[in-house]
Amino acid sequence: MNTASEILVIIVSSILAIFLIVLIVAGVYTVKILKQVRRITERAESVAGSVEAAASVFEKSASPLAVIKIIGSIINHANKVRNRKG
Repeated sequence: MNTASEILVIIVSSILAIFLIVLIVAGVYTVKILKQVRRITERAESVAGSVEAAASVFEKSASPLAVIKIIGSIINHANKVRNRKG
């Protein structure tokens, strides 16, 4: 082999080595980011589940609370009328 081809082989192999190192580093960071994203989505699903459970509890208790509120306002109104008469 002559000198020019040896120089080209050295340059190409150096560039390939650098490219391989960069790809390995990028792969490691990609794996780390994907693990963090997975943790964040698991937490978000957990929060969404608990919010959904709380919403269903409020939904179930909303109608009894409304009935109690109406009964309370009727009683207050009756007391006001009774106090005016008496």
